[in-house]
Amino acid sequence: MTLFLASTSPRRRELLAQAGIEFTVLDVAIDESQRPSELPTAYVERLAKEKAEAGFLTVESDENAVVLAADTIVVLEDDILGKPQNKAHAHEMLRSLSGRSHVVMTAFAIKTHKQIRVQRVNTTVFFRPLTSKEIEWYWQTGEQLDKAGGYGIQSKGGIFVSSISGSYSAVVGLPLAEVVVALRGLGIQADVLSID
Repeated sequence: MTLFLASTSPRRRELLAQAGIEFTVLDVAIDESQRPSELPTAYVERLAKEKAEAGFLTVESDENAVVLAADTIVVLEDDILGKPQNKAHAHEMLRSLSGRSHVVMTAFAIKTHKQIRVQRVNTTVFFRPLTSKEIEWYWQTGEQLDKAGGYGIQSKGGIFVSSISGSYSAVVGLPLAEVVVALRGLGIQADVLSID
């Protein structure tokens, strides 16, 4: 089998690489607009599935192709917190997360010629109370603009997180334990995974 990652996210590439999984990156683009009345759970699962399908279209001539795609969203109550649009929006996001818990949902999809599998992993993240000075300091780091929810747990934003309940790697962008189990369940481990 040949594993393709339908994502240009450096965080997802790093997670797969550190797990010893061999893959080739595909650059896919889909419409990521949320549909009217679409729940966050349905939204994140649909995006993962559509990314996997879009990626598979580019490699379907390879009879051994397996495409992995994922999407991550940050949900506070029932609201999806996307990437901050500007400084004011970034500050507002962190103020809303301060001293509270939120849920990070990462869905992944694995597409082969015979089937597609979609799975979602929810992780609850707890933020300690943040000061205005910390929120401004974090904006100055430049980390926020490309991060769902306005923070990165794997970098400087990790100092805001007091605890998590669930998968750390899913918060970063890809639930490694679940992905490995899913790949093995599809009979892919022998060709892609270096673990016996």
